[in-house]
Amino acid sequence: MTALDPIAEVEAIVAKAREAQSEYERNGSQTRYDRAAAAVAWAIMKPERNRELAEMAVATTGLGNVPDKITKNHRKTLGLMRDIKPVISYGIIKDDPATGITEIARPIGVIGSVVPSTNPGATPANNIINALKCGNAIVMSPSPKGVPTCERLLEHIYAEFDKFGENKNLVQMLPAPGSKEKTQRLLEVSDMIVVTGSQNNVRRAYTSGTPAIAVGAGNVAVIVDETTDLDVAAAKIKASKCFDNATSCSSENSVVVVEEIFDDFVAAMGRNGGAFVQDEKEVVAKLWPGGHLNPAAIAQDASKLVAALGLEGQVPADTEYVAVETSGIGADHPLSGEKLSRVLTVYRARDFGNAVEVTRNIQLHQGAGHSVGIHTADDQRPVMLANAIPTCRVIVNQAHTFATGGGFNNGMPFSLSMGCGSWGGNSIDENLHWKHFMQSTKIVREIPPNEPAVEDIFGDYWAETGQ
Repeated sequence: MTALDPIAEVEAIVAKAREAQSEYERNGSQTRYDRAAAAVAWAIMKPERNRELAEMAVATTGLGNVPDKITKNHRKTLGLMRDIKPVISYGIIKDDPATGITEIARPIGVIGSVVPSTNPGATPANNIINALKCGNAIVMSPSPKGVPTCERLLEHIYAEFDKFGENKNLVQMLPAPGSKEKTQRLLEVSDMIVVTGSQNNVRRAYTSGTPAIAVGAGNVAVIVDETTDLDVAAAKIKASKCFDNATSCSSENSVVVVEEIFDDFVAAMGRNGGAFVQDEKEVVAKLWPGGHLNPAAIAQDASKLVAALGLEGQVPADTEYVAVETSGIGADHPLSGEKLSRVLTVYRARDFGNAVEVTRNIQLHQGAGHSVGIHTADDQRPVMLANAIPTCRVIVNQAHTFATGGGFNNGMPFSLSMGCGSWGGNSIDENLHWKHFMQSTKIVREIPPNEPAVEDIFGDYWAETGQ
């Protein structure tokens, strides 16, 4: 392989994957697909491996923290395995005598997967499990900082495959060093591509000529209204905001607080680790020196964030995150966007209607289609929010990071990639999961005719408007 140029190297890897996938499908069975998926899940969930991968991810990317990476690797994988366990992904998946249609599950082929440095273990494992469950091969293109973790994950997968003789070429990755040219060729020669990460990669995926599933950017805004339990809401926001040092696209970036309870909620944040800071200009200067996010603050522990913002001695010693009040939204107001850090922007709203307006403007600036949240005791307000905001998810009274990508206490599919619909420039509006890795062939049989009379279709319309 070393004699090949980078493009030929990518093509050779995909060719091996295509050959392996062809045999996997030709000699496939539900048992085989399920066993391969389980092997990958155990490759990352086995406790000593999980810890090793979590430690490697933090050490090589400098993002997040080990305990939360361990939790993420475990819960995301366990939840996914729960979701797919009953799924039929081989053979006949539906047989409907009424329509005369029999539907047969078919793999897509070779999946090209571009994965981010924020989750260099959990995201690849999630995509690999879904791909193998549905009869596909998959080739990873990790971010440069994510290469070591992805390489080690594949070593653990291969060790599991060796137990029952599965073909290792079903799961591969582009070797280091990574490059845009290698990734671009993978996008072009795969049968389908799945992209999580930079919006530049998303745009390249959609223009590659290959069917693509890519996800939009997150910039979560959460409303706190006057009907909710403020300490409960503050505790959930703190747990979510601080998880894995805010690496998740589902981490709260802004809270929009109704004026009536603003001061009380600021106090509730303080009781739950949030240090309220009013010097907006100083925070912006320290968080975006030279107009770019400060690496010393991105996805760092609280103590490092406080130091990076120059707030040592100005905030309590037990500060878990920093909350900054602002009113501006848009390109000239960076606090209104994604911060990838334990910094939470706080907005005042005159009332609930104004809170919806502010949240909508935040989403239109950045994060449209992804998700918003609300803490309320009013059952109608989430519905009002859902109809007013360009979003695919409204998370109600939950810690946003834990709920958006699937939770054991809600019905969302477990995933690390959230589709954002047309609002976010995406082809899907739901969590990426197994069904996106499968297609089907329909056998169509003749049934008794079901042709309505013209009057049956247009009778009501004629009665209202005339013919």
